[in-house]
Amino acid sequence: MTGPAPGPGASPPCRWGTDEERRWTQVGPDRPLHQGFQSVYARDYRLPDGTDIMWEMDGLAPVVGVLALTDDGALVMVRQFRPGPNRVAMCLPGGLVDPGEDPADAAARELREETGYTAASLEVVVSVRGPVDVHPSHVAIARGCRRTHDQDLDPSEDCEVVLCTPQEVRAELRAGLMTGTELAYLALDHAQLL
Repeated sequence: MTGPAPGPGASPPCRWGTDEERRWTQVGPDRPLHQGFQSVYARDYRLPDGTDIMWEMDGLAPVVGVLALTDDGALVMVRQFRPGPNRVAMCLPGGLVDPGEDPADAAARELREETGYTAASLEVVVSVRGPVDVHPSHVAIARGCRRTHDQDLDPSEDCEVVLCTPQEVRAELRAGLMTGTELAYLALDHAQLL
């Protein structure tokens, strides 16, 4: 990528090499370091300069977060205790995608279990991976959500269902109070609610 030379005091234009020039080569299969709810794997790489390194990879199963919209534009959110920040936090309904389960089916299941809501339509709009994630995180948008069931929570879940405006959710995000912020921002962006 090239452009005109920057003037005095201007920043130089953004330039980068090709992906092939920067790509690391995985050497061998992942090795389990710890297996449990939060598994950790060792992954060996060879850098472009020939250096061999080991990365610890997050082996949490694939997850899905659901931006659930009611017919009147409210967002169906949950508040629950989160061990990472060690406090109650708001987040999108969602959870683990079971082995062999389609992410859209997992989104509908998690929405129903955590909130009691079902959607008239649901679409997985994007899948992303963090820098050390073995599995993807999926974002789904559910529209026409209505409460049709009681919650069906796992023993370790204690979800409080809250209906929020998009402005309230954006305020929680901007204040750094939510968990799952990357998925929430992606969902709001895809729903054109940012």
